[in-house]
Amino acid sequence: MNKQQPRPADVISALPAELSSRLFSKARQVSLTADETLFLAGDAGDGCYRVDEGLLKASMLSPAGGERILAIFGPGAVFGELSMIDGAPRSASVTALRDAKLQFVSRAAFESFGAANPDVYKHLVALLAGRLRDTNGALIATSFLSVKGRVARALLSLAEAFGHDVGNGRLLVRQKVTQSDLAAMAGIARENVSRVLQDWIKRKVVSRLAGYYCIEDKRALTSEVEV
Repeated sequence: MNKQQPRPADVISALPAELSSRLFSKARQVSLTADETLFLAGDAGDGCYRVDEGLLKASMLSPAGGERILAIFGPGAVFGELSMIDGAPRSASVTALRDAKLQFVSRAAFESFGAANPDVYKHLVALLAGRLRDTNGALIATSFLSVKGRVARALLSLAEAFGHDVGNGRLLVRQKVTQSDLAAMAGIARENVSRVLQDWIKRKVVSRLAGYYCIEDKRALTSEVEV
């Protein structure tokens, strides 16, 4: 296997470099090994994290025990910052997909920083707007997209995070992703993902290169997610 490279809505990564540097001077380092859980859904929300190295996933379990991957976080991504606004418990679990090094800023440290640097709060507005757009997108995918649309949305999200232009409009997703990973991201059965991918490979919409997925026809995938 997200990340997901940091999105523009990530409030801390969107801060001016000097402001971000001063905030993370208050951070402490956290190290994880692959498959180690950072926190679980329902744990106390006591601060935010920035990824320096490695890869992590945010996920939830359905009542039946199935996993739904909500996001992938790679170097530079920031997550958990909403807990610094309302102090609510974690809404999802975060687990390392490979060895990772993080920087952790506590809620108390952020509040102290915000008192001295009130401009930081205007970035929270952009963050909340971005999170709302992400939530709306997920609701649309669940409610209106076909199975193909859900798989396309997952692949396009990975391409946004890990895509490398390999010429002629082709995007290589430079992150190992299994069909089970895609199923967990799309919220569908792995067998359905397999059928969709087989069809797209035959039609040269996607391909496999050295174990990675390559998007051969981005326009075709994009058309699947238009509602």
